[in-house]
Amino acid sequence: MARAIELPVPEHYEPRRAEEWEYRPDEQRVLEAAEEWRRRQGIEAAASDRQRVLLLLVDVQRDFCLPQGTLFVGGRGGRGAVEDSDRIARFIYRNLGRISEVTCTLDTHYPFQIFFPSFWVDADGRTPAAHREVTAEDVRSGRLAPNPALAAWAAGGDYDWLLRQVEFYCRELERAGKYKLYLWPPHCLLGGEGHDLVGVVQEARLFHGFARGAPARIEIKGDNPLTENYSVLAPEVLMRHDGRPLAQRNERFLETLLAADAVLIAGQAASHCVKSSLEDLLAQIQARDPSLARKVYILEDCMSSVAVPDPSRPGSFLFDFTPQSAAALRHFAAAGMHVVRSAEPMASWPGMDG
Repeated sequence: MARAIELPVPEHYEPRRAEEWEYRPDEQRVLEAAEEWRRRQGIEAAASDRQRVLLLLVDVQRDFCLPQGTLFVGGRGGRGAVEDSDRIARFIYRNLGRISEVTCTLDTHYPFQIFFPSFWVDADGRTPAAHREVTAEDVRSGRLAPNPALAAWAAGGDYDWLLRQVEFYCRELERAGKYKLYLWPPHCLLGGEGHDLVGVVQEARLFHGFARGAPARIEIKGDNPLTENYSVLAPEVLMRHDGRPLAQRNERFLETLLAADAVLIAGQAASHCVKSSLEDLLAQIQARDPSLARKVYILEDCMSSVAVPDPSRPGSFLFDFTPQSAAALRHFAAAGMHVVRSAEPMASWPGMDG
């Protein structure tokens, strides 16, 4: 059986690395350190765990987790994701013998997607600024329209189809009531440094995988140009305006989560991708067996909310999604999920075996 007690944080871990864009762990050294740590601490293979504990880390990527990133999640305090990354790494190290598997999602984008300014033009043919919402009325009125150059590959050359599709998409988002279409700065572009996992989390997940013989899986999301994909389990809109499928749910990964004895969730951002992933997971749980919500543990101090500072008014925000995050946590807790903190011993968490 895996060790139930908390372990010390290994000597190689340096907290200051959590705020360094350039930090990349040396994989060979991580392997050697993990093997030595396994022998020293008597750590057994994850396959022997009596309780299968899956840690899901949502989008802990450089563009979200470091101030140099194009979409740094600083929260209201300005350092949110940096401090979250440090807490996540420490949590993995201390609970190496309790966590059976660490799975990370990767927000994965291309230069032209419906939630990027590059996808759109205004009435004068100019690219709009980031950090604004797009409504169905914006499309109907012509204030914003898809960039005509994209129709060749996004709509088989049929610009009218693309125009109908984006209006339908905005209308579907507004009907669902979760989000309006929001234009984000380009981020997590496949092939770019911002797409990579932040260094201290990459180091910790590799250390865990090497020490426990665990697969350290990755789930890709967000590469469909015509829909947002905040949740790892499903895109925001599944159908096209003509009734054909636009995208699919990630049923395979859903079953992986539901098969675990405990699912621990952290990452970025609490107001968007973490929140949406939890909402989709909860909806599936309630459709099957509401008591399954008790197997989900939300690490509230290992995630931050999107809060976009207003450069013209210090201390104010253009958009602040912190209240939505707080309301979501209350909703999840009321449904039976556990809201916990990373410094608390896992053995003290309700329903977690000692």
